[in-house]
Amino acid sequence: MTRRIDTYLRDLVSEDKFDFYEVVRDFSDAEVGSKILEWERSHTLVPDDCIAQMGELGLFGLPIAEEYGGQGGDHTDLVLMGLAMAYHSQSVAITPGAAISLGAKPLQLCGSEEQKREHLPDLAAGKRMFAFGLSEPGRGSDAANPEVTARKDGDEWVINGEKCWATNAAWSSHVVVHAMTAPDNPNGKRSTCLIVPMDAPGVHYQEMSGKKVWEQSSTGSIIFEDTRVPASAILGEENEGFKVMVTTLNGGRLFIAALALGSLAFALDKCRVYANERIQFQNKPIARFQRVQDVLIDMDIALERNLAWLMHCCRLYDEGRLAREQAAKVKVDSSRAASDLLVMAMEMCGGVGGLDEFGLIRHHNDLFVTRVGEGSNFALKDLIVRPLQA
Repeated sequence: MTRRIDTYLRDLVSEDKFDFYEVVRDFSDAEVGSKILEWERSHTLVPDDCIAQMGELGLFGLPIAEEYGGQGGDHTDLVLMGLAMAYHSQSVAITPGAAISLGAKPLQLCGSEEQKREHLPDLAAGKRMFAFGLSEPGRGSDAANPEVTARKDGDEWVINGEKCWATNAAWSSHVVVHAMTAPDNPNGKRSTCLIVPMDAPGVHYQEMSGKKVWEQSSTGSIIFEDTRVPASAILGEENEGFKVMVTTLNGGRLFIAALALGSLAFALDKCRVYANERIQFQNKPIARFQRVQDVLIDMDIALERNLAWLMHCCRLYDEGRLAREQAAKVKVDSSRAASDLLVMAMEMCGGVGGLDEFGLIRHHNDLFVTRVGEGSNFALKDLIVRPLQA
């Protein structure tokens, strides 16, 4: 069945980019769509062979420059990959997505030449990943003031504290730690980002248990106990960690919007087929009833509207002209619209909507993450309103 999203996407991107999207879409159908249920029922993370295949396809190096082993693409390519992969599973899509937008991207944007040459080739090949240590047990939306600390001791930095919700932690060779380094400085000038090896003394990792969203994605808790790193581990400038974080998250929010729309695209296709096959009153398919049509129409409108908006924001990002509130707005609206409509889609389908084999419950659960990931929607609204108060 042709994905409804393809009808809209074909007119929004160049032919070359749509061809790339089709390659990833077909890979997703063959290697994810046919296996995701088995992975869910066996409670496994994304298998190593799937990660290796994504690496061979070049998905981990999409926007990384060719001189560092990447594909030399742009952020639009990354978002197209997210749309294609999230159709079947956000868990699988976020694996290369976070590896790029939260792992390689801060290195691309803020790393020294030495850091780039040391790490980017392996990251682009998918041979290893970086995790981004931002969230903490006591810090979520107030990310500018981390509780994890790093103090200078001679030529080294000593790190203490805990990071949580670190995507891809199980597969990561390093974690970029956002740590408090100058608590008496003005807000926004208090923290520093440091590149820390996951096998360094004093680093303890465990997979977070009890998670019912993004179940095939690795989500780790990382504890630092007097972990020492050299001054060369600083990513960006000392006490400029907030700048690294903000620069990184702006593009990541576009990817989160893509995950939401990928889930919405799946739900629309699943429901429009089901509505035409499900026979009820007087031997009519339920697609003949206006209340069912209303749900399908609302999903279709939201998909077309937000997809066009997202592609517009991608162009602005690639041109270096995307404002922080623009990325926040498309992320907030896409995640909210998709998750609200998934509830209606499941209600339209009745009891079958709650079965794992049908697929809607997977997307319903995962869409929660798009509402709180890369900045919760509540917190982002504070960012969005600022230009209106100027």
